[in-house]
Amino acid sequence: MAPARTRVNSLNVAVIGAGAAGLVAARELRRENHTVVVFERDSKVGGLWVYTPNSEPDPLSLDPNRTIVHSSVYDSLRTNLPRECMGYRDFPFVPRPEDDESRDSRRYPSHREVLAYLEDFAREFKLVEMVRFKTEVVLVEPEDKKWRVQSKNSDGISKDEIFDAVVVCNGHYTEPRVAHVPDSWPGKQIHSHNYRVPDQFKDQVVVVIGNFASGADISRDITGVAKEVHIASRSNPSKTYSKLPGSNNLWLHSMIESVHEDGTIVFQNGKVVQADTIVHCTGYKYHFPFLNTNGYITVEDNCVGPLYEHVFPPALAPGLSFIGLPWMTLQFFMFELQSKWVAAALSGRVTLPSEEKMMEDVTAYYAKREAFGQPKRYTHRLGGGQVDYLNWIAEQIGAPPGEQWRYQEINGGYYRLATQSDTFRDKWDDDHLIVEAYEDFLRQKLISSLPSQLLES
Repeated sequence: MAPARTRVNSLNVAVIGAGAAGLVAARELRRENHTVVVFERDSKVGGLWVYTPNSEPDPLSLDPNRTIVHSSVYDSLRTNLPRECMGYRDFPFVPRPEDDESRDSRRYPSHREVLAYLEDFAREFKLVEMVRFKTEVVLVEPEDKKWRVQSKNSDGISKDEIFDAVVVCNGHYTEPRVAHVPDSWPGKQIHSHNYRVPDQFKDQVVVVIGNFASGADISRDITGVAKEVHIASRSNPSKTYSKLPGSNNLWLHSMIESVHEDGTIVFQNGKVVQADTIVHCTGYKYHFPFLNTNGYITVEDNCVGPLYEHVFPPALAPGLSFIGLPWMTLQFFMFELQSKWVAAALSGRVTLPSEEKMMEDVTAYYAKREAFGQPKRYTHRLGGGQVDYLNWIAEQIGAPPGEQWRYQEINGGYYRLATQSDTFRDKWDDDHLIVEAYEDFLRQKLISSLPSQLLES
């Protein structure tokens, strides 16, 4: 697929969401000369990274009639990747001047610093003027080769509009996935979506299900107040039982074997604990309640499909697209590349394959996933395949491949997360990659000078 020689279209495009994906999508669409309206249900940009101390009244978020809180950020959250590799390519995520006390210059900064970065990005590229705040999209459906978008603002005023294209950037950290626990178990349960601070677990015995990013963070957060914390992890062999370093009341187990009416929980390793609360750090569901495609696009076991390269539904492309579905990757960088691809496809500067060819690729991808024994829920998991994916998209749009230092940083970051979960944010052995990143930023004139700590070292 080669970029076309000239642009042929300037379209009216709706973007759903003003988080990290929606903001860069809006910028890239405007760069391709499209007219853009961004719909954002919150009162500010940032999406996932807008922290609120409020949580939902239903701690497991199972009640469909509950009051929904869209943030899943907890108070102590810090990034789980180094900041240098996280940022957009032409707007690096670097510390602000040291005299600004409101900012966090650490390599793994807090969620507040990420939000400030996104606000800086929106300000730098004048994106806020395109956003309709406190406006929720309630329906998106095709109409005469265009797209009907119905929205409702906070005053209850509805609007019905027609757009040439819709880019879905609504995120996927609002609708929790929950492990099955029989109703007969008498203890409390909460999903990480509704976790903010550890106070409620004072002197309790807590079982945390899940040991990836949020599970590792929240379990350690809770140890400061809880009597005991036990992590149940699907990825561990059945005999696993170990006390984790950095704490005297945190144990790692294999998965739960059974739960009982007396409050006990039995692990596959045979250990039994009398627990007060279960915390589900079990991930989220892709959820598009506003989208009506007459059954063409489905979400089955967290597989959104059919989608060509996780972005375009073949029969509806390029008029409908999704930014940000893949996980276990460089999120902001991927959002940027996907957005450039969508914007160029809509303008005609890049030509997509035929519907038939895209469906062939989708079918082949599903077959490959099944052949490798990967569960359907891992359809959008990139992991080790992320470099090939990101570089492939870059090739489609005529952009250079991702920088080697960026890919090396994420690989090293995930390795440290898996092997030293208690210290990985503050101890590392890849200073040479930090230097390489900043020298790259300086060479491209994205920064004016190297940070003082690099000059000193």
